[in-house]
Amino acid sequence: MLDGVNETGDDEAAPEGGGDRGSAQGLTDRDRAVLSVERRSWPGPGAKERAIREQLGLSPTRYYQLLNALLDDPRALAHDPVTVNRLRRVREERRARR
Repeated sequence: MLDGVNETGDDEAAPEGGGDRGSAQGLTDRDRAVLSVERRSWPGPGAKERAIREQLGLSPTRYYQLLNALLDDPRALAHDPVTVNRLRRVREERRARR
């Protein structure tokens, strides 16, 4: 098992609203792993998506759904303010262009 996901890619997190949250700030191991992947820089197209699948056992679509939810979570902001604020700015810029 790696970061809350077992070898088959199944999420082993506790049910919504309870269970082991993983840290004093309340983020699960998977939440912290998602932020960690996003914090890195990636060498080229496809490398990030490959890492998402291999390291987290998630599809890129599911990864971005989780990431978007984390951007609105105050616990994520407390855990990694630089990354969360950067991604919030990017998200707002994209929304403004629509």
